[in-house]
Amino acid sequence: MLGGVLKKFLLILLVVVAYQNWGKIERMFNPSQRVPEQILSHARVVLYATDWCGYCKATRRFLDEKGVPFHEFDIEKDSEARKAYEALGGRGIPILDVNGTLIRGYEPENILRALSAI
Repeated sequence: MLGGVLKKFLLILLVVVAYQNWGKIERMFNPSQRVPEQILSHARVVLYATDWCGYCKATRRFLDEKGVPFHEFDIEKDSEARKAYEALGGRGIPILDVNGTLIRGYEPENILRALSAI
């Protein structure tokens, strides 16, 4: 009985970990989705987000899938991040600063365009 419960728990844990890291897993099997290395070497990406925001999760997953390094600040947990977010105009999440270009919301094409505009 206990062995069956443990197996179910471990299976659920595996599924959760795989879901949270899906972008990294997918990139391992499909490296062609990555952004070219010369663009990544100059990428400066800052993400202002929260834990519960669906668009923030989609943005994180997209950046992971493309292999784009980013710094994330949770505007609910970090008062300095909240101040920076408000200085950018606030009003909605996520907000990304991609090489000096502000992107509001989940906008994959705009993220790629800002990364390539170096």
